[in-house]
Amino acid sequence: MHLPRLVLASTSPYRKELLERLGISFETAAPDLDESPLAGETAGDTSLRLAIAKARVLANQYPDSLIIGSDQVALLNGEQLGKPGNHERAVHQLSKMRGHTLAFHTALCLYNTGTGQEQHCVDITRVTMRDYTDAEIESYLLREKPYNCAGSAKTEGLGIVMIAAIEGKDPAAIIGLPLIELITMLKNEGFPLL
Repeated sequence: MHLPRLVLASTSPYRKELLERLGISFETAAPDLDESPLAGETAGDTSLRLAIAKARVLANQYPDSLIIGSDQVALLNGEQLGKPGNHERAVHQLSKMRGHTLAFHTALCLYNTGTGQEQHCVDITRVTMRDYTDAEIESYLLREKPYNCAGSAKTEGLGIVMIAAIEGKDPAAIIGLPLIELITMLKNEGFPLL
């Protein structure tokens, strides 16, 4: 049986590590697109639009392939928090998040470039932050440097110290790739996992 090529449309080391858990062969490719939210767009809409765009933008490079696109947007009191990019913005994000609950919208798209079939979903994980101090923010950022993570707190690392509770259906979603939904999508495409 000929299996389609599996491509992860991401250069995120966290998403790559998550997909490696499934023990399947895949490639990674960098989707080149503007990830800015659009005016009036909800966090779920932004993450889903970007996940779909990441998968579609690579379609011409990978014919007859299954392309996985994923994106994550954190929402705090109606404000979208993306990747901070630098230390100052990460301090600002973590200060605003202190003692609050955020909703992480992690979107997933599986695009079959051979058939045009597309499956997608948005997983929502609620994360309650501890009431940490300014000194703890600085210490955490200097040790972890989570400047490429939405909301600045990496649950798979030292960021777990900043978190009081996580509520969601898929523990992988908060890291950036909803594996439970991806497994369902791959099964729908007849892609064997076991």
